[in-house]
Amino acid sequence: MNALSRSFLQRSPALPPGLRCGPLTAFPERIVQFGEGNFLRAFADVMIDELNGRGLLGSSVLVVQPIRQGLAGVLNAQDGLYTALTRGVQNGQVVESRRIVTAVRRALDPYAQWAELVRAFTGDELRFVLSNTTEAGIAYVEEPLAPGRCPESFPAKVAALLHARWQAGGTAARGLVFLPCELIERNGTQLRAAVLRHAAAWQLPAGFVAWVGQANHFCNTLVDQIVPGYPKTEAAELTAQLRYEDKLLVAAELFHLWVIEGPAHLAAELPFAAAGLNVVWTDDLTPYRNRKVRVLNGAHTSSVLAAYAAGAVTVREMMEDDLLGAFVQRAVFDEIVPHVAQPPAERAAYAEAVLERFRNPFVRHELLSISLNSVSKWKVRVLPSLLDHAAARGTPPPLLGFSLAALIWFYRGQRNAAGAYEGRRDGESYPLRDDAPVLEFFAAAWVDWDHGRDWRVLATQVLSRLQLWERDLTQIPGLLVAVTEDLATIHEQGMRAAIAAALDRASATQPVG
Repeated sequence: MNALSRSFLQRSPALPPGLRCGPLTAFPERIVQFGEGNFLRAFADVMIDELNGRGLLGSSVLVVQPIRQGLAGVLNAQDGLYTALTRGVQNGQVVESRRIVTAVRRALDPYAQWAELVRAFTGDELRFVLSNTTEAGIAYVEEPLAPGRCPESFPAKVAALLHARWQAGGTAARGLVFLPCELIERNGTQLRAAVLRHAAAWQLPAGFVAWVGQANHFCNTLVDQIVPGYPKTEAAELTAQLRYEDKLLVAAELFHLWVIEGPAHLAAELPFAAAGLNVVWTDDLTPYRNRKVRVLNGAHTSSVLAAYAAGAVTVREMMEDDLLGAFVQRAVFDEIVPHVAQPPAERAAYAEAVLERFRNPFVRHELLSISLNSVSKWKVRVLPSLLDHAAARGTPPPLLGFSLAALIWFYRGQRNAAGAYEGRRDGESYPLRDDAPVLEFFAAAWVDWDHGRDWRVLATQVLSRLQLWERDLTQIPGLLVAVTEDLATIHEQGMRAAIAAALDRASATQPVG
């Protein structure tokens, strides 16, 4: 079996049916990308490849391995090529796309090729810098500036490279556009702050500091796409269909959204919209972030713990179960969407797309993986919708309120022989993964309940815990009573019966849909 490479494509008579290939033109390297992992290759690089294929950009991507161990060598062995497999459900129909992405020309290991990266970064062709260095990547870590040596942290790398670019000619026209894709709030703002902090620590010239702030754009962004990565279970079948071996084959869902907060004139330089891509340039991404956090993330966090306790394993199983699917549908459209600050049609369309994504037959998203750190997630993703609903109607929303009872139930854990906390479902254990103080608190609260068997006492302990919620949730009218009753129902009748009862209450207190 031939390995994927540019020479292989040039000598191949034809591609398999349904497989597209980006242009093989050696475009200038106008984009440097820190991160060679699945997400950026399936998300940003596919979009850049689409622009190149339509004649709207004409740029190659220089990929930089952000840490000492990575995929730069594998990428170079395939001449930067890989196959992107995009699959999902759209308007009820399964849609699939296969594409050989050609936008990446080469990859560098900066720890071994720092001088080469500096040359690329100081060239006149460079304009954009993309990154996905994990959520912890954009953080200031004190370290010295050592000429000729690659810094360890991502912001330190950027500061050193920008300084080299400024020294090579720090004009306004040579400013760069940074599009960080790390999943942290205000990622561009935080990256710029870390870069400037390094500049101050290294005592770099005031002229450089001014140039960083005035000539360069550090855009805040929001990215949204599920990228399962290498389809291991299908690899042999896909290799046979593609007729070549691709060690970097990457699978992603059909849905994609990239919201970029930056000057409007920059949108013309990366004309994603002209290529039909779901990329939004805006002067304020806050509404989009709030919508994603409340609808997509909130739908997950408000449902997966109850669904797991009710017997489901994956998000798709949850959605295909009549009872659990109804819970998600009602929670989203009756209790979350009405309080999203966007036009009704726009927020409803987004919610429909989210639920369609949850049903994607090509994505196996396990409920336990979503359950990680559910307490802090519930505070950020669900509590704001619950508060808005309670303020608007005078009572807490039945289903989001129930999700808090389900969380308390799910967090009923004790230490195993290895010292880790675990819960029990149908006689089998499951891991409880959260910060140690959180798990210790819930374990102690459940021990107290075992002594007194008083659901109101347990609910009061949890809801009034300021360290969990940063507010006393017992002060929300009706919530303590609702959570107390829900816990008792779960205990006496089981999770599925309790979910059904919560849906009945929701139908009695608010219209369907």
